[in-house]
Amino acid sequence: MTQLQIGPHAVQPPVVLAPMAGITNAPFRTLCREFSGGKGLFVSEMITTRALVERNEKTMQLIHFDETEKPRSIQLYGVDPDTVGKAVRMIAEEDLADHIDLNFGCPVPKVTRKGGGSALPYKRHLLRSILREAVTHAGDLPVTMKMRKGIDDDHITYLDAGRIAVEEGVTAIALHGRTAAQHYGGTADWDAIARLKEAVPEIPVLGNGDIWSADDALRMVRETGCDGVVVGRGCLGRPWLFGDLVAAFEGTGTYAKPTFKEVAAVMLRHATLLGEWIGDEARGVIDFRKHVAWYTKGFAIGSESRKKLAIASSLDELDALMSDLDLDQPWPAGADGPRGRTSGRNRVVLPDGWLDDPYDRAGVTADAELDTSGG
Repeated sequence: MTQLQIGPHAVQPPVVLAPMAGITNAPFRTLCREFSGGKGLFVSEMITTRALVERNEKTMQLIHFDETEKPRSIQLYGVDPDTVGKAVRMIAEEDLADHIDLNFGCPVPKVTRKGGGSALPYKRHLLRSILREAVTHAGDLPVTMKMRKGIDDDHITYLDAGRIAVEEGVTAIALHGRTAAQHYGGTADWDAIARLKEAVPEIPVLGNGDIWSADDALRMVRETGCDGVVVGRGCLGRPWLFGDLVAAFEGTGTYAKPTFKEVAAVMLRHATLLGEWIGDEARGVIDFRKHVAWYTKGFAIGSESRKKLAIASSLDELDALMSDLDLDQPWPAGADGPRGRTSGRNRVVLPDGWLDDPYDRAGVTADAELDTSGG
C-alpha cells in the first residue's frame, strides 16, 4: 500500500489515532505508539484555540509531547478565524507541533448550539475564513481537517467542505461517516467516504467510523478507496489495536489476543503513566477509572469486581484487585465491537436561524469555544 503523506510526514501504515477528549492524552498515545512500534500518527486531545492563545495552564499541559513523539500532532477547535490564526501562528513560531488538525466534527449539543464543531461547515464562508487563516499562519506545518457528513440528512455539507478545503490549501481530510444528528449511533456511511475521495482527488482522504478491528480498517480502504483510516472508539481499552493495524497493513504477523493477565498488565501501566503525567498517583488512578469497563469488556470477572476496579484509588489497590481475579482467562469471544458512546439523537441543537443562510457568518460567538471534544 502507498504510504499516507501528510505534508512532509510519511505515515506508514496509514493509520491515525483520533483525538478524543480525556482519552488521547500523552499516556494513552504512549501506549498506542508502543504497540505499533512507533508507526502511525497519534493526535493529541482537542485543544481550544482561545485557551491556547491565552496560555491556559491545563491547555499548555495537554500540548506537551514526549520527546519520542514524531511527528507531534495537535488538533485545534476554533470558531473565530482571527483566534484560529493566532493559535496556529503560535504553534508554528514556538515549534509546539509538527502537524495541525482542525476539528469540525464535534456533535456535542453545547458546541453545536453555539455554531461550533459539526455545525460550522454549514456556514461555507466562515469555514473558508477559518481554513485560510490556519493555512496562512501555519508556515511549513501541514494543516488537515476532520469533519462529519453534515448536520443531518437534509443538511449535508461534506462535499462542499471538501472542495473549500482543497481550495484553501488543506493537506488532507478525515471524514466521519455520520451526521451530527446520528451522534455515534447507527452505522457509519462508508459510501460517503468513497464519494469524498472522488470529489477531492488532489489530497488524501481518511475514513473514520466503525473501525473496531484491523480487518475493518482493511475493508474500509478496499471498499472506499480512502488513503488511510482514523481510529477512535475502536481503540478504547484496546491500545494493542495499533499493533494489529501495523500487522494488517504490512501483511505480517497475527493479531493480538491477550489473556486477562496481559490485559491487567497494560491496565496497570496505563494507570501508572497517567499518575506520572499528572504528577499524582491517586489522581492518575482516578482518571484511569473510565477505562476499566473498556479494558475488561468480555472477560468473566463479575459486576462486583468491575465496580471495585472502577473505584480504586491507588496503584497497589488496583493491582491487588486484579490479582484476585482469574488472570488465566483467554481473550474472550465477542470482546471486540462497539465501545464508548453509541447513542444517536434526532435533533441537533443549533443557534437560532442557523440554517436560514449557509453563507451568512452571523451567529458564532467567542463563547462557542468550549473545552469539549469528539467527532
